[in-house]
Amino acid sequence: MQIQEIPYQSDEYQQALKLRNQLLRLPLGLDLLSEDLSLESKYIHFATVVSDQVVACVQAVPASEDRVKLRQMAVAVDYQGQGVGRQLLEAVECLLRQRGVKVLELDARKEVIGFYEKLGYTCIGEKFVSVTIPHQRMSKTIIDGP
Repeated sequence: MQIQEIPYQSDEYQQALKLRNQLLRLPLGLDLLSEDLSLESKYIHFATVVSDQVVACVQAVPASEDRVKLRQMAVAVDYQGQGVGRQLLEAVECLLRQRGVKVLELDARKEVIGFYEKLGYTCIGEKFVSVTIPHQRMSKTIIDGP
């Protein structure tokens, strides 16, 4: 298992896109592949790869010089519950910390709030609806200091 940054439009990016669509959009009756994804060229893409197959992914969207918003984290069904998501998130936090990122933010679906809380993320504000389902904004400081 290898966790790595993947280039926009690479084969790994295309695999991650399909995984995100399959797990996060199609169950809601939405199709990520029909959306304009051109802004994703500005995002940092990460994936967990096993035998040349992307089995987990997450995007980091720069919000400011020291803040990043994580979005569309997905772990293939066959790899859920095995620590793959935790390992991906911990590696991404480390890589982003090395780039000077201090704060990570994300909008967690209601059913995975506990997952993020176990990894040190805290809830911010009230729950809200996004892509037709309840979400909670969450945040984690990964570098202390000014």
